[in-house]
Amino acid sequence: MATKPGIPKGTRDFSPMEMAKRNYIFDTIRSVYALYGFQQIETPAMENLSTLMGKYGEEGDKLLFKVLNSGNFMAGVGAEDLAEGQTNRLAARLCEKGLRYDLTVPFARYVVQHRDELTLPFRRYQIQPVWRADRPQKGRYREFYQCDADVVGSTSLLNEVELMQIVDTVFSKFGIRVCIKLNNRKVLSGMAEMIGAADKIVDITVAIDKLDKIGPDKVNDELAACGLSAEAIEKLQPVIGMTGTNADKLVTMKQMLAGSETGLKGIEECEFVLTALGSLGLKNEVEFDLTLARGLNYYTGCIFEVKALDVAIGSITGGGRYDNLTGIFGMPGLSGVGISFGADRIFDVLNQLELYPQEITTGTQLLFVNFGDREAAFCLPVLAQVRAAGIRCELFPDAAKMKKQMAYANAKQIPFVAIVGENEMNEGKVTLKNMTTGEQMLVDTAGLVAVLRG
Repeated sequence: MATKPGIPKGTRDFSPMEMAKRNYIFDTIRSVYALYGFQQIETPAMENLSTLMGKYGEEGDKLLFKVLNSGNFMAGVGAEDLAEGQTNRLAARLCEKGLRYDLTVPFARYVVQHRDELTLPFRRYQIQPVWRADRPQKGRYREFYQCDADVVGSTSLLNEVELMQIVDTVFSKFGIRVCIKLNNRKVLSGMAEMIGAADKIVDITVAIDKLDKIGPDKVNDELAACGLSAEAIEKLQPVIGMTGTNADKLVTMKQMLAGSETGLKGIEECEFVLTALGSLGLKNEVEFDLTLARGLNYYTGCIFEVKALDVAIGSITGGGRYDNLTGIFGMPGLSGVGISFGADRIFDVLNQLELYPQEITTGTQLLFVNFGDREAAFCLPVLAQVRAAGIRCELFPDAAKMKKQMAYANAKQIPFVAIVGENEMNEGKVTLKNMTTGEQMLVDTAGLVAVLRG
């Protein structure tokens, strides 16, 4: 007996109904990006590992899916390489390419490679899948889509303000209540300076970024494990547990970071963004969250994260400012800032809250019943006219029993059925049946279109 096929853990198939929902997500995000002047690009699923490695920190590098070299991929690998058991070194010999981990690093590579063709500031968006060799769990997949928007070639904080407007607009269109969280890596660096641990900024941000997942006690354990003294960890506690309004937090942090030029610069940037957003009447809350760290190493300024308020799930959007990313590829001094919508998590949130508009889940609107060759020949030009009017319709391909064709319409939730027999052909009309009410009426093509358009 043949083994039943399956798919890798952390990946999913999507049915026609699910694809209709996903396209609603992509189309909504795409339309908002376009409103703000962003242009679409695409990059390959595979990148050179030299492009990807070292850009996401040690944890991120471990989650890269690596692609074996084609042909004799073992060529040049000796017995000593296998015996040493150093997987990273061995992978470097066997693999030159990897699946992209996100869309930001490939975008930085794109900017450097095509810099002579770009008009700066360059506003791009990109909607494509990414892959991470992570442990699959609720809301976390190994293959998932990101919907990124970035601006490069400008240091203005107005870019951050507009990106937060985009976030607010998108989730307002979806009907999802969210909290937009804002922090700044300069603030985090200032905190590390003030506790005498500037050299451990990466360890500190990685640990603090897990606060929502593992709680303060385990965060403190991780801070201790990375070498922070008990005194330094104690100094971080007021920050980790800080509450109050955004204005209160800004005042407190200005006092706490008075001795750090870097930290005060981060507070100044957050204050600018929060003040600008406060005058725009956003529909969703914006919170200055000092525990937000965004574990990726390339962020250098404002960082963002979005949490759904009515569903228990991880971040559904994130991003931030990265001043040095393109410098890794030989183009120093080009600042950028971007956001990424997690389409798969948004899909799950919309499903749980049942927020999809009914019209987007409706496929075929009208089914023509097939009674035979003559009737089908009569229906074909009518189908063409109805489709030209923008109505989604189909002709059942076989002259099957009426019961089977009606069962097909019910299974696909087709709201109307067109019946054409001898009498209808003689009059040049069709009998239109409403599958919900059972009501029938004899109509010509113009009447058919009028009814379907409501």
